[in-house]
Amino acid sequence: MSVEPEESVVQQARANAPDPAQAAYPGGPQVEEERGGAGVPDHFRRLWTPHRMAYIKGEGRPSGSGADEGCPFCEIPAMSDEDGLVLARGRSVYAVLNLYPYNSGHLMVVPYRHVADYGDLDEGEYTELAVLTRRAMGALRKASGAQGFNVGMNLGLVAGAGIAAHLHQHVVPRWGGDTNFMPVVGHTRVLPQLLRDTRRLLVDAWPKDA
Repeated sequence: MSVEPEESVVQQARANAPDPAQAAYPGGPQVEEERGGAGVPDHFRRLWTPHRMAYIKGEGRPSGSGADEGCPFCEIPAMSDEDGLVLARGRSVYAVLNLYPYNSGHLMVVPYRHVADYGDLDEGEYTELAVLTRRAMGALRKASGAQGFNVGMNLGLVAGAGIAAHLHQHVVPRWGGDTNFMPVVGHTRVLPQLLRDTRRLLVDAWPKDA
């Protein structure tokens, strides 16, 4: 007896289902559990990303402009490197992965001091910010073969800064063909690597020179 088309699709979906242990990664993409309900099974697989709701709802944003009003850039240095997704620590600035990246490897170089404007940095801070930016680009080239970069700051809310009270410089690696219909039409980024895995690769590739 031949297998009905609908049953065949269900069997194929089960065979191709990802490892549940991988799907359970905290903050990572999730696969919806099999359950009854309306609808007919099809050949599509759904990638559920409920962790993105934290970004959509604005969770984790500062309650005010002060350093003690929930600024994540002030809180991260007190965390372990792994928990804070910190890549490198300097004397006055540090490098950290963006929790809501545009591309895999999207990182930020941030001063420890809670300052809003580039003109507020002292000589040591803006010098080290430039040094860590250069090292970050070297690590990204080594770890992922980045072909280009978007590097810059959004200073002030009117310029698009998500956290305007604490200056941070973005370093976004780019590759040919890394923009397609998903971000352009669907306003969705497809990221092939989990943040902790990206951090491990970049830490290993980070320049060792002082």
